[in-house]
Amino acid sequence: MDRGLLETICEKQINAEKAALVTIVATRGSTPRKAGSQMLILPDGRSFGTIGGGCGEAEVRRQALTALDEQRPQLYTVRMLNDVAADEGMVCGGIMEVFIQIV
Repeated sequence: MDRGLLETICEKQINAEKAALVTIVATRGSTPRKAGSQMLILPDGRSFGTIGGGCGEAEVRRQALTALDEQRPQLYTVRMLNDVAADEGMVCGGIMEVFIQIV
């Protein structure tokens, strides 16, 4: 885990603030980042770290905010398949599975 990300998580824990830790747990095909990449999403939408940027990351950010609202972790699949990727201007064409954990 990135040191800055870990420090931010610790700070949030000390202040009893919730956040969503997103971790890529599996990928198939062409994806911007691979398993193990992480991003922290705060309730106000700010983020630390990246899982690849672009439309896929924006989709995961929305899902992480929902998980925070519900206070429930979840496994989420981001499909960046060729037809979807082309429509959104993405250069990827794979699938990322992410685990959204409430910390």
